Amino acid sequence: MSFSQLERPAQFLKGVGPKRSDALARMSIMSARDLLYHVPRRYDDASTVTPIGKLEVGVDATAVGRVRSKGVIPTRRGLRIFQVVLEDESGMLTIAWPGQPWLERKIQEGDVLLVSGPVKFFHGRQLQPREFTLLSRGEGTESNTGTIFATYPASEEVPQWILRKIFEGNLDALLGWANDDEFLTPELLARLKLPGLREALTALHRPQTLGDAETGRRRVAFDELFMLQLVQAQARRRAIDVQPGIAHVRNNQLIRPLHDALPFALTRAQSAVLREITQDMRSGQRMNRLLQGDVGSGKTVVALFAMLLAVEGGHQAALMAPTEILAEQHARKLAELVAPLGLKVVLLTGSLSAPDRRAALEAIAGGAQIVIGTHSLIQETVAFARLGLVVVDEQHRFGVRQRMALAEQHGVRPDVLVMSATPIPRSLAMALYGDLDLSVLDELPAGRIPVKTTLRSPDKRDAVYAFVAGELEQGRQAYIVYPLVSESDKVDLLSATEEYQRLEREVFPGRRLGLLHGQLRPAEKDSIMRAFLAGEIDLLVSTTVIEVGIDVANATVMVIEHAERFGLSQLHQLRGRVGRGAVASHCILIAEPGEGSQERLKVLCDTNDGFEIARADLRIRGQGDLFGSQQHGKDLLLRFADLMLDEDLLVEAQRMARELVERDPELLKPEQSRLRDVLQSRYRDRLEMFGVG
Repeated sequence: MSFSQLERPAQFLKGVGPKRSDALARMSIMSARDLLYHVPRRYDDASTVTPIGKLEVGVDATAVGRVRSKGVIPTRRGLRIFQVVLEDESGMLTIAWPGQPWLERKIQEGDVLLVSGPVKFFHGRQLQPREFTLLSRGEGTESNTGTIFATYPASEEVPQWILRKIFEGNLDALLGWANDDEFLTPELLARLKLPGLREALTALHRPQTLGDAETGRRRVAFDELFMLQLVQAQARRRAIDVQPGIAHVRNNQLIRPLHDALPFALTRAQSAVLREITQDMRSGQRMNRLLQGDVGSGKTVVALFAMLLAVEGGHQAALMAPTEILAEQHARKLAELVAPLGLKVVLLTGSLSAPDRRAALEAIAGGAQIVIGTHSLIQETVAFARLGLVVVDEQHRFGVRQRMALAEQHGVRPDVLVMSATPIPRSLAMALYGDLDLSVLDELPAGRIPVKTTLRSPDKRDAVYAFVAGELEQGRQAYIVYPLVSESDKVDLLSATEEYQRLEREVFPGRRLGLLHGQLRPAEKDSIMRAFLAGEIDLLVSTTVIEVGIDVANATVMVIEHAERFGLSQLHQLRGRVGRGAVASHCILIAEPGEGSQERLKVLCDTNDGFEIARADLRIRGQGDLFGSQQHGKDLLLRFADLMLDEDLLVEAQRMARELVERDPELLKPEQSRLRDVLQSRYRDRLEMFGVG
């Protein structure tokens, strides 16, 4: 790999040095490249900045000025208010931060500040900032380029004004080196309607308009998406093409009888997805496909048809679930469906007795056609006779390595079908799982009764309990879910442990209550869930550990406390634990009013469509939270791309990446040398994670 100036350690840049480089490293800025891509988090358009002399009481405004004086003002009630007098050519204004006397140490006389907030009248005009930016310290330049003020992500150790000084000393050189990372040809840039990299980074750091900054962002967003898709395309090709796949043979000896025996008709979406899976499995190329569907969309039935296709051709099929109780549920359900076909299901979990485990291992080695298990399936002691298909359920609970492990134990690599019950927008699925082909179940079977979701304030809790008691009286079961296991000094929230004791003693005396949370041992959790499934527990008090759980058809009510603390997608997953039977079911959200929570939670009350809820969640929470649970190495998956805005870039990036990998799988052609260098220097973690490069 050729050396780029951008590889230069940050320590050797102007104004940095050893001590400050350590502080920058804690902000993930370790090289010149890291600094160049440390772009502003916010821009303020100076055209919206009002001269101080023209600020009017009652308006929300932005002002820029120099600190003329400062001090902390105590009040009679003991509140300490930090104040500065801000001055520009048109006049002076008091800026007040109630309850923030510590700012006295942060702001100095002579500093240039940008402040935004409401202008009020209190002993004269006063502005109370929602946020502020220290533009410069002392008599230095104000660091605004043209009409735009840029605010960088800063830290306690490296405040805004220090960062600005570092950029003042280095930005021209950094931008001069930016072409070292340019890998798009002028022809491609023209086709994509994107600027060159140097132009884009200049627009991000020194925009003349807000439109310039957005154009720059789209270019680095495309690079980010393209590199992600390139790594995933290489992983996909390696998974599908490099080693031989299996050309499964369909003879309908099992598939047709099952289809005819089903008590329901397949949905249009199920039929379409089965055609995609069948085409993959019969092609002779290895299938590597993600099956995504909402709760109750019929993923398990689709997986069973795929497993039978493998068995018809003389191969074994294995399904891996994240918990023992879920594996047991799959085994029970599938055994019932395939018993008329003369097939047996083998279950392998960690809790089997030694004799049962030996028997299961012998059956698997002897060619057992359908095998269900947990992580136990990827242990070295498990030897399949002729594994032809691997199905991974609740795949978001497994990392990239784990979901690949079962399928990489054998010379002929089996087809892989991974299933996700967490509906996410197509753009998000493409970004997260670009190494997989995507199939979507976007409709529910006919006749399924939607769960009725209602929103209640805490003062209606007694009425909610009365409703739950009425359902229990009819012989049904219920959940009450809490955000915390036990009480916390840091947040004032109800907790499962304390509330369980109160509910058992005061609210539901005489009822059989169970307590389930993540701090219990796995065996204890499984025991409680089995008792609930068997009807030995009336009311299960739980944390979110039930988010991925088993089907309890008799459970008809779920109450979720402090619902405003959960994301919409998580609430939808929790809600999916009820409504599994033929009786109308209810989900009751108890939430504190205000702070936009009511409006947000109303989305859940208005729809049972998991994909629509996920799109709303993406809009409201942002993609960072949704990426947070994914096992994607050390680096943030996406820093610049916004999947709500950039789906067009993502689609183009995936197409280009897959085409390029088809032509030049290892990027060995001379014209790809720069791209290869950029990929190696910027995306080592991701390459290692996918085992490519």
